[in-house]
Amino acid sequence: MSQEGGSVWFLTGSQHLYGEDVLRRVNDHAREIAYALDASDAIPVQVTHRDPLTDPQAIRRVLGEASSDPSCLGVITWMHTFSPSRMWIGGLTALRKPLLHLHTQFDRDLPWTEIDMDYMNLNQSAHGDREFGHLETRLGLARKTVVGHWADHGVQARIGSWTRAARGWREAQRLQVARFGDNMRNVAVTEGDKVGAQIQLGVSVNGYGVDGLCSAIDDASQTQVEQVLAQYEHEYELAPELRRGGSRRDSLEQAARIEAGLRVCLQDGGFAAFTDTFEDLGGLRQLPGIAVQRLMADGYGFGAEGDWKTAALLRIVKVMAEGLPGGTSFMEDYVYHLGPGGSKVLGAHMLELCPSIAGQRPSCEVHPLSIGGREDPVRLVFTAPPGPAVVTCMVEMGGRLRLIANQIDVVEPDADLPRLPVARAVWTPRPNLSTAAEAWLMAGGSHHTVFTMALGLEPLRDLALIAGVELVVIDQDTRAEQFRNELRWNQAYYHLSGGL
Repeated sequence: MSQEGGSVWFLTGSQHLYGEDVLRRVNDHAREIAYALDASDAIPVQVTHRDPLTDPQAIRRVLGEASSDPSCLGVITWMHTFSPSRMWIGGLTALRKPLLHLHTQFDRDLPWTEIDMDYMNLNQSAHGDREFGHLETRLGLARKTVVGHWADHGVQARIGSWTRAARGWREAQRLQVARFGDNMRNVAVTEGDKVGAQIQLGVSVNGYGVDGLCSAIDDASQTQVEQVLAQYEHEYELAPELRRGGSRRDSLEQAARIEAGLRVCLQDGGFAAFTDTFEDLGGLRQLPGIAVQRLMADGYGFGAEGDWKTAALLRIVKVMAEGLPGGTSFMEDYVYHLGPGGSKVLGAHMLELCPSIAGQRPSCEVHPLSIGGREDPVRLVFTAPPGPAVVTCMVEMGGRLRLIANQIDVVEPDADLPRLPVARAVWTPRPNLSTAAEAWLMAGGSHHTVFTMALGLEPLRDLALIAGVELVVIDQDTRAEQFRNELRWNQAYYHLSGGL
């Protein structure tokens, strides 16, 4: 599920005080910067130059257009000269798109021996952006501020991170999540306020009967099933019993039929994320395994046991990470290694990890599953490769949402896992397992997570800022008592910021 295009608008502030010649040069400089950002490999979306804004009416009109244009992901603002910020009040208070304030200057180096007052009047970003930043703070605007020369790769990378978050935010605003069956009974962390989530994020979550899914599966044509089977045979290493003429070929055919029907349900309903639960399988002959894995690889969000928050977050993160190397998957902290060689987490699930994180060609296998009470399900088996990653979750804190993220390092298992017939990843959390797990538990983190080797922390920070959602980070600098205090401070802040 690739994303249709979008753009961010590059808006430059000035005023008529300096005359038409200066404004022409301001426009030329702004256009050059916008074109450079648009051409940057670090920025995955189009950057569109707009004429400089010099009066309140134009500012209000353009920011209103940005708010109403569905292709506009957000706006980047830069004050080339001094732009009295009261002119911006009407437009900024009406803006409904993410905002980035770029504090830059057209020239990287000062021409020391040639500087005169004309040069000083033209190049007033140090002056004008401070005026603009004051108003942003006075208005209480959530925005990202990036400082540095516009041609520097580090500056462009930070802008690119924000554009990924803006793209994820747009996806959240229109995301529809289908829940096939309800939440796993008596589980707390996968519950939550769906109305509150829709108010804050835009995500729409609705439940659907498993019978409708079963009907779509039964209605799948043999041609559709054969097409899916051909993909299995081409893309994966099929276990001998699943190959044509094998003793369990019927299990693979049933898995392909489930995938074909599930895809129809999701496409016809406009859903980009979904959940299921092994406690409500209706007429399903086997728990969806390979079907869910392949749908995730195509960009769908998924949450097991009715976990709609993880399903939504997975879809959003996949949209944010589109085009980056490395994969993103549903994940669960399953068991620990606490012995010699360093403490580690073995992450897995019953069936459903995304093959986008596979370090090798996945093996397609069928094995018994002692849960769900159905036929043995087909699944893809693989191990995630070594490298840095992030695990993150979204939890309901009673009236608000909290994002929790932990930087981790994926490692090779200490030994082969010949008797573990599921996809898996092994990692060491930063700063270490004991501190990371203690902080995660203090923050109320879930056992289901989004695991990504494609996306770092900065886009998640940007998304949290755009959405007005708390984000707490566990990294190499985390200390348990400091983290506990951060949670206390955040609780007070978000309670007061929400109003009494």
